[in-house]
Amino acid sequence: MFSWISVFWLLQTLVLEEESRTLEASQCSLKKQWNRYSDGNVLHQAGNAVWNGSTLTIFTKLLCRFKLKNYQCSLAFIFAIEEINRNPHLLPNTSLGFDLYYVNHYEWDFLREAFHWLTGMGIKIPNYTCRRENKAAALLTGTSQETTSHIGRLLNLYRYPQLSFGPFDTILSDGGQLSSLYQTASKDTSLTFGIVSLMLHFSWTWVGLFLMDNHKGLQILSDFMKEFQRNNMCVAFVKMMSKSLIYFQYAYKETSHLLLISSANVVIIYDDMEFVYGLMLYAIYSLNTWKVLVMNSQLYVGTIIEPLVYGSFHGTLFFGNHHDEISLFRKFIHTYTPSKYPEDHCLSILWNTFFNCSLSLPDCKISGHCLFNASLELFPSNLWKMEMTEEAYNIYNSVYAVAHSLHEMTVKQVEIQSYRNEEWNAHPWKLLPFLKQINFTNSVGHHVVLDSQMKLEEKYDIFNVWNFPTGLRQNMKVGTFSPKAPQSQQLFLSDHMIQWATGFTELPRSVCSESCVPGFRKSPQEGKAVCCYDCTPCPDNEISNETDVDNCVKCPDRHYANTQQNHCIKKAMTFLSYEDPLGMALSCMALGCFLLTVGVLSVFVKHHNTPIVKANNQALTYILLISLTFCFLCPLLFIGHPNTATCILQQITFVVLFTVALSTVFAKTLTVVLAFKVTIPGRMMRWLMISRAPNFIIPICTLLQLVLCGVWLSTSPPFVDSDAHSEHGFIIIVCNKGSIVAFHCVLGYLCLLALGSYTMAYLSMNLPDTFNEAKFLTFSMLVFFSVWITFLPVYHSTKGKVMVAMEIFAILASSAGLLGCIFAPKCYIILLRPDKNSLHCIKNKALSKRKFQPIA
Repeated sequence: MFSWISVFWLLQTLVLEEESRTLEASQCSLKKQWNRYSDGNVLHQAGNAVWNGSTLTIFTKLLCRFKLKNYQCSLAFIFAIEEINRNPHLLPNTSLGFDLYYVNHYEWDFLREAFHWLTGMGIKIPNYTCRRENKAAALLTGTSQETTSHIGRLLNLYRYPQLSFGPFDTILSDGGQLSSLYQTASKDTSLTFGIVSLMLHFSWTWVGLFLMDNHKGLQILSDFMKEFQRNNMCVAFVKMMSKSLIYFQYAYKETSHLLLISSANVVIIYDDMEFVYGLMLYAIYSLNTWKVLVMNSQLYVGTIIEPLVYGSFHGTLFFGNHHDEISLFRKFIHTYTPSKYPEDHCLSILWNTFFNCSLSLPDCKISGHCLFNASLELFPSNLWKMEMTEEAYNIYNSVYAVAHSLHEMTVKQVEIQSYRNEEWNAHPWKLLPFLKQINFTNSVGHHVVLDSQMKLEEKYDIFNVWNFPTGLRQNMKVGTFSPKAPQSQQLFLSDHMIQWATGFTELPRSVCSESCVPGFRKSPQEGKAVCCYDCTPCPDNEISNETDVDNCVKCPDRHYANTQQNHCIKKAMTFLSYEDPLGMALSCMALGCFLLTVGVLSVFVKHHNTPIVKANNQALTYILLISLTFCFLCPLLFIGHPNTATCILQQITFVVLFTVALSTVFAKTLTVVLAFKVTIPGRMMRWLMISRAPNFIIPICTLLQLVLCGVWLSTSPPFVDSDAHSEHGFIIIVCNKGSIVAFHCVLGYLCLLALGSYTMAYLSMNLPDTFNEAKFLTFSMLVFFSVWITFLPVYHSTKGKVMVAMEIFAILASSAGLLGCIFAPKCYIILLRPDKNSLHCIKNKALSKRKFQPIA
């Protein structure tokens, strides 16, 4: 039994138009069936022509431009065919044959070779075949998507099985126009996520993008943008490249300009055709603008002669589908020689080129004078790799997929007893359902499936391009990316193995703006990408303890930000204590005023029989001095660690004592008014004067204040509170007034008493008082008003310990005002002018006033 498999792929991609045509006409065909080419004699003639003297160098250059990677693909194809034919368990009693076609990159060449293959003759006639032998069971195409799709639309009309060994492309999964096409390569939908994961691993957030200007490039751009937005990354520039050779010169200049002006040190290149790779190589090499290149697949630079150009891609990182090495393939390549495969004329030319073997023309065969034990393994390492490339691995799996499908179809036919012992001559489309359902494990344990709906994401290997020794490029595996692993374990990298591009002595940075250190936040720059920002210090009492934060975090109430604003520190408890300088000063003032008041009281008690003490109700004077004495001690309740008792006592004591003092002043002024203003006193006035009724003002006024305080304490009493905002780094323990309304009511009551006292004092200011008591009372009330009117706005504009100090100062100032204005003149007379504190002086002063009084 004998079956055929045919394969199409591109001869080359990045060659000038006229050179590609010359190359096509110059090399010996790799096809085994020479007579199937209608212009085969032309190829022979070209082969004869290249050996004429000066044209030898030209052919060598063209040979080097020929992609040896594609040649390795052909070897993988032949290796798979031979391995299957040796396997007695797969397609027994059946041998696989093959056709091998190199197709140029012009669209018409695709169709021309496809018609040649379909018709079996030089002329291109649709729906016509001149072949009498068995047709091919399937057609393998690649690596270009254009090659596969153009041929696929044609083959779909005939329902010919087609397998693409190029990179996976969603457009090739079209079940309408390409229903007969299957893809061997695994899906690469997670590759963009893998590249972004690599960017995040190195904190590269500012990158450039070079993509092909086609449907896949647009899809990849969309995928990258979604991942960038999700991971707060930005694109410095996006360049969509056309593969047109006419566009090459313009694209080269534009690419060079982008690389020069861009601040991005990392450039992502996603290209399956290697057009962008070549363009980037020329641009980087000519500009010496070193960038870290991250690519979706390996750039095959085996077509480049000048070793220095390799340095342009030193440090490049690229992804490749993971696959284990097929050990027998290396042995096959080692034994793949012209003597064993004389029909491979291209192999003979390679032997002639690298080993100086004699070449006989026109059959392109080695005639002798060869290096002993010459093999492909001795080819320069920068041109030829012994490891199976990704495309070659896909071809290997494609051939096996066809073989397994044929085997399944054969078994099926045997089961239905419709298979006859003759050459296989079934229609090709009968193989399609078996290809769709094919599911097998290859020789290295890799699971192969062709149905795109059942394909799973494969593991990726990450390689680093090394260019040392100079000119000897090698790809070192430095990591892996596993889409199916847990998110934290998907990317594995050996950072210490990575060699960076020339010009970078350490890990390259690629950011639009430098990272904002802890204590700062990112402030976006208007009109620029989100990765471009300024670093702004955190506001007061806010911190950032990570780099590149968008917003600072406010410290809890009981914490405060340190000076670097990267850590919250617990606040210390504090209060207005006696050890505090302010507390010490206020307590000394309070005690000093207390002692001074006690001294004044002692003077008045000692001189209680003198006229100045007896004048204007001696008892009221003692009550006023005693209340002022306790008023000066009241601030001591405000100093020290607050507790519930002191919080209640400091407010109640303060308002009650001041109520007693002000009601005493009111009683004194009322006594003077009643004594001098009542010219014709009646019984009531006389009774009031005799019974000393003004003295009852003190308990009545005090009782009313106590009622107000009782309401205050019963509804919302003062309590211990903490103030975490007034003083940086401290929590101040203070007494909360409880009901602010009640506090202002008791203060208002005090002001009402002060206003009554001031009114009475003002009315009695010009009365014929010997010691001018009314004037002193008027001035004392004026001072009291001034102090408390000033205190209220200042008190409400301060916080913490300063607020407490302001209240203490108001108490001391108002008390001192009463003491000084009322008792200082009297003490002066008692202590320094005792001559004026006598009955004789008082009588002389009264006679003097009568003598000079005018007669009415």
